Amino acid sequence: MTVEQPGPGEPRRPHGPRDPGDAWVVAPDGTRYWGRFGAAGLLTLDPDRGVLLQHRVSWSHFGGTWALPGGARHEGEDAGVAALREAHEEAGVPEAAVRPRFAGVLDLGHWSYTTLVGDVIEPFEAVINDPESVELSWVPIALVDTYPLHPGFAEAWPRLRALLGVRPAVVVDAANAVGSVPDGWWKDRRGATERLIGRIGSLASRGVVAAALDLPEHTWFPVWHVVVEGQARAVPDAGGVRIVRAPASGDDAIAAEAARLAGDGHTVTVVTSDRGLAARAEAAGASVRGSRWLLDLLA
Repeated sequence: MTVEQPGPGEPRRPHGPRDPGDAWVVAPDGTRYWGRFGAAGLLTLDPDRGVLLQHRVSWSHFGGTWALPGGARHEGEDAGVAALREAHEEAGVPEAAVRPRFAGVLDLGHWSYTTLVGDVIEPFEAVINDPESVELSWVPIALVDTYPLHPGFAEAWPRLRALLGVRPAVVVDAANAVGSVPDGWWKDRRGATERLIGRIGSLASRGVVAAALDLPEHTWFPVWHVVVEGQARAVPDAGGVRIVRAPASGDDAIAAEAARLAGDGHTVTVVTSDRGLAARAEAAGASVRGSRWLLDLLA
């Protein structure tokens, strides 16, 4: 593998000095890939408008084709952060307007490309922010195949499209998870629950390895619903986590939440080590993981 600096008119950051990552990686067979530290792009999915695509300017790599807003990663930069940054730089995508759902990685050894798939949670208008785009367009999912696509995106699209209907959700039996660790929780159930929720919030932001959810690709970002009961109902709201305050039986609230999410089309995982509740969750259409599964993810 060798590294080549780009020539005039080739991709670069729209503002400021060139980043060290803005360079070509040349594979042993002579194939060139953009991004010394790999590259990343954002597949932004709007339920009403479709997928945001970028029509690439003629002088760019595979110019004239359509692809995702994306580009070279910075040295040491997280791939998801890079995808969101590039989408903002190239298409004006506000980071807060998109909720990541999953990430797929093409790893060639000498170079990698990460596709972050995110759902629009706040509508916005795309804006051309650099000279690499001829136009930006929201394309209905059914019509993406009719566009002349960048070869890399064309190869990945069937796989990505097949997963656009997968929406994972995790429902946590907080009382069971807290009670599985002998850390003195019985002295301060609310405080122990609050600490658990804080750790889940951190996990929600970094994602869950796909294999842990029995899903394909690399990383998923499920929606997290933590059911609390009794004294723990007084815990404050937390970013990245939906708190469900059980009015009475925590088991009843967990089973109802699992059934509601499954009925809404989510792929639901319930976290509990209670056998009776596990059976109810499975009857509601959810899979079940024990509390140890969650604690291992949080470690």
